[in-house]
Amino acid sequence: MRTESSAPDALVIQLLTWIAARRRLYGETMDAWRTSCPRLPVWEDAVEAGLVEIVAGREPGMGACEVRLTAAGRARLDGTKG
Repeated sequence: MRTESSAPDALVIQLLTWIAARRRLYGETMDAWRTSCPRLPVWEDAVEAGLVEIVAGREPGMGACEVRLTAAGRARLDGTKG
């Protein structure tokens, strides 16, 4: 994981909470979480850490793919609730 430009942990937890709240599509997730700011790479950090996964949808194209928490993402999120 990157060190200098890693997103603050609170933002990663916020992303995981947002994804866990309901079914999220890749297009919706990118609209809400993608950033061009190199100091806040929340989405990139979560993908790189294996906290989220992109699952192919029934329709062609990335926008229809589903974004889900991995087991590691669920454990990370559950660890913040205790």
